[in-house]
Amino acid sequence: MVKENVGDTMNDIRKRLRGKTVLITGASGGLGEQVAYQAAKQGASVIVTARNEERLRAVGKRCQELSGRESFAHVLDVGDRLQVLKVLNRIVGEADGKIDVLVNNAGFGLFEPALNTSYDVTEEMFRVNVLGLIQVTQKIALEMKRRRSGHIINISSQASKMATPKSAVYAGTKFAVRGYSNALRLELKPFGIKVTTVNPGPIKTEFFAKADKDGTYLAKIGRWALDAEAVAREIVDCMLTSKREINLPLLMEVGARLYAIFPRLGDFFASTIFDRK
Repeated sequence: MVKENVGDTMNDIRKRLRGKTVLITGASGGLGEQVAYQAAKQGASVIVTARNEERLRAVGKRCQELSGRESFAHVLDVGDRLQVLKVLNRIVGEADGKIDVLVNNAGFGLFEPALNTSYDVTEEMFRVNVLGLIQVTQKIALEMKRRRSGHIINISSQASKMATPKSAVYAGTKFAVRGYSNALRLELKPFGIKVTTVNPGPIKTEFFAKADKDGTYLAKIGRWALDAEAVAREIVDCMLTSKREINLPLLMEVGARLYAIFPRLGDFFASTIFDRK
């Protein structure tokens, strides 16, 4: 068996992405920021969006330095339907409709018992994590359909496969993202558009500054926590390929698969081993 050369693999990725346009939501920090940098390193022209304008501009500037190509930064709250419509029209106009890869990364969570979660938080989480993702996807996918090419990458979660206590609403949004992505993949395949769902476990990012009120979750899960840059490399490696899913880490993916086969045993593990909130 011939071992794949890492340098050759990187060259293949660079060939795929050189001169391509990659649009990323939620790119002012965390995983989205790292995906932007990794895509820029491979020669892509990157469009970053997020709510934090100052940090977003810095990310856009760094992308331009890494790629040597023009990058764009747009302030965008994907939970604001009218703003999404306005900003996406501007983005599509700037790119002349040529968005090759869309990474739907914007989202948030909150560790809270289901019965204590306010309706306002529930509504906001679904508006950002699900409805905003769908609105962005529909707009960009229509442009991809017109060109009969493109790749949509939706960031879901291992929570979409194994829900745990204190994450009922968040898990609900991620189940929705995975279900939407699976159907979308089938619908868009005839038009040459690929759809990949990314299901990571906990990633060491600022996500937990809001999600984890106690501030102890990452310490409790220890080595299970994923590195944002490493996950970003996996995502960029799959761009413009037919990869169906990225599932990380392996232990949680194995647990999720066993959950589907042995649901009662899965409930036990989900409420014990995998519950660190």
